[in-house]
Amino acid sequence: MADADGRAVGPGGERAGEGDAVVRSEADLRRYDTVEELLRDKLSDAIGGWRGAVESAVPTLAFALVWARTENLRTSLVVAGVLVAVLLLVRLVQRQDPRFIAYAAAGVGISAFFALRSGRAEDAFLPGMLQNAALLVLLLVTNLTRWPLFGFVVGVAEPEAFAENPTWWRRHSGIVTVAARLAWVLIALNVVRLSIMVPLYLAEQVAALGVAKVVLGWPAYLLAITAMGAILLRGRTPIDPSRLA
Repeated sequence: MADADGRAVGPGGERAGEGDAVVRSEADLRRYDTVEELLRDKLSDAIGGWRGAVESAVPTLAFALVWARTENLRTSLVVAGVLVAVLLLVRLVQRQDPRFIAYAAAGVGISAFFALRSGRAEDAFLPGMLQNAALLVLLLVTNLTRWPLFGFVVGVAEPEAFAENPTWWRRHSGIVTVAARLAWVLIALNVVRLSIMVPLYLAEQVAALGVAKVVLGWPAYLLAITAMGAILLRGRTPIDPSRLA
């Protein structure tokens, strides 16, 4: 059997002199019949639920609504910031994972910096567009060079093996192939986001930008997740080509 770079490996995916953690991770892979089954398991904790979606969308929607009514940049940012603080406090009081609201807080803070520095409300949406553009380029480059980002999800899910060899997952060509398919879905999503939001930004349509950011945020992301879910449910790519799918 050969890895994604064409190098020979053992029947269990191991190489001579392999670290113990990588060997254990290779053994763990044998619990799965297909790459799709493996990625379903490893990705399950990386996707937030509906509450995370609402918490991420509320500050942006509030900013757009307050701006549409008052056209006051500072007031709009303050309202969005207060909502983030309230949502974060609720999470902490309930002793629940504050990850997604923390992401929203970081987003509001960065957006406020850009908007207040320029004095233009539409610049509050610039960081998100720059992030989408950077992610689009990163996904394209890593896919075209056969180093898909989703492959690293498998690697990071095995922290001890990742510490020994961050690229151990690449010896399985099936993981590389399916991970690249998932990345193409996110590439398409970011192309759609930028093709809609960039013209609105250039036209200084703040209210429309707010609506577009919400609609193209979690709702569009959930559609992308559905498409990726279909790939993972319908695919039958064997982890080890010598085994039957």
